Amino acid sequence: MTWLLVAGFAISSSIDNFGVGLSYGVQRVRIPALSNLLITVICFAFSLIGIISGVWLAELLPGMLPDLVAFAVLSIIGLRIMVISLSQQKKKDNGVLNEPEKMDFDGSSHISLGEALLLGVALSANALTNGVGAGLLELSPLAIALSAAVGSYLTLWIGVALGVKLTGLRIGKMSVGQFGTFMSGVIILLIAFTRLF
Repeated sequence: MTWLLVAGFAISSSIDNFGVGLSYGVQRVRIPALSNLLITVICFAFSLIGIISGVWLAELLPGMLPDLVAFAVLSIIGLRIMVISLSQQKKKDNGVLNEPEKMDFDGSSHISLGEALLLGVALSANALTNGVGAGLLELSPLAIALSAAVGSYLTLWIGVALGVKLTGLRIGKMSVGQFGTFMSGVIILLIAFTRLF
């Protein structure tokens, strides 16, 4: 069961990377391996900070309170992610995650290390908040941070590679990226409900 939770957190933390990668692939913007690696390191650091904070909170809270707080925090995060993905259908301008091409400041059609630094911070917000929840569940900090980092690298790379082929693909009324974000919220909600049993 523990590895399922770790995998769930890894998928949820890096699903936005897949959507951003798809967008870059469609627009023929390349993410060099070194830039992707920098984004991965940032994701690892944010995950670790979140997990350490969650573990610290779990140690402060008595009895079953860490499980109840984890349930509440993860439920809020999951619902928030789902609402954001649904609201992206209505809004055209939703910042970096909706229009990642804005991060290619110099218009060079590839993401430099400086641009990767900013993109990494923007993409690692889920890793930070998910890390707090994972820490409250007392999951292995190294397993969560490494799986989130590897997931980040792979989903961004695969997203860019598939971007050209999936241009315009929709799942219902959602783009592939929006659907992925919505499913990230569903995964976090499922993890939250495991704390009640």
